[in-house]
Amino acid sequence: MSRGTLILFVWLIIGAAAAGQRGYFSSSTNLGCSSGATIALTIAAGPLNYVGIDPSITCGWPKPSG
Repeated sequence: MSRGTLILFVWLIIGAAAAGQRGYFSSSTNLGCSSGATIALTIAAGPLNYVGIDPSITCGWPKPSG
């Protein structure tokens, strides 16, 4: 395993730990666009979560007329 791969793996593990500490994995029954994107961004941010970054995304799907 190369050094870059190891760093990426550890980075994502730290991000998953941060998402778990924020409770994002406990309410997975109603996973929508915003919550799924926020979880993914939190994992991608990795250790930056512990220096004050609190990523969140809001998104909305178009609703059918009627």
